[in-house]
Amino acid sequence: MKIGIIGAGNIGGNLTRRLTALGHDVAVANSRGPETLRELAEETGATPVRAEDAARGAQVVVVTVPLKAVPLLPDGLLDGAAEGAAVIDTGNYYPQRDGRIADIEDEGLTESRWTERHLGHPVIKAFNGTYAQDILDRPRPAGDPDRLALPVAGDDEAAKRTVRALIEELGFDTVDAGGITDSWRQQPGSPVYGLRAGVEAVRKALAEASPERPADFRA
Repeated sequence: MKIGIIGAGNIGGNLTRRLTALGHDVAVANSRGPETLRELAEETGATPVRAEDAARGAQVVVVTVPLKAVPLLPDGLLDGAAEGAAVIDTGNYYPQRDGRIADIEDEGLTESRWTERHLGHPVIKAFNGTYAQDILDRPRPAGDPDRLALPVAGDDEAAKRTVRALIEELGFDTVDAGGITDSWRQQPGSPVYGLRAGVEAVRKALAEASPERPADFRA
């Protein structure tokens, strides 16, 4: 598949490494320009591009930037994506880093719904509670008792299927965590956030989540 990755931090960089190794055609962008991605491009064979070009023709787009940077992304960021493209949101709201976001804190919007509104495109929430190094170190074949499971939330069922298949190709099981309205179940401070476990434990953690935002994740 053609995949665009916007953000080349720990998650974006390691997804670039794994997805190129699996044979996908990856374009990667950051906020500092393609010339700063030369090393990653040489290591992986990914194509470094400007953020406004990362989604062009992409069947999957990964948005993996700090939440405070989402409103600063170029207008029409996803206009050139392939029809029906799946957009993965890996982001989390950390008020100490992102500043206070009233729509999340006061209006009760889930973090991914807030991001979705800024992007003007449905998103699939995935990888937000995943340790970046696990993307490189913890893939396991299907059926392996040590294979980790990741929660995946989204309203677009076709896009969700695409994302779940891609995660399974990366070497992880997936658990359907419901729609974006329910994605508070995997936000920071929830039982599943950062959980390294299999399918049943992830399902249990999602079921035990509380919609009340933990004090540590409020401004």
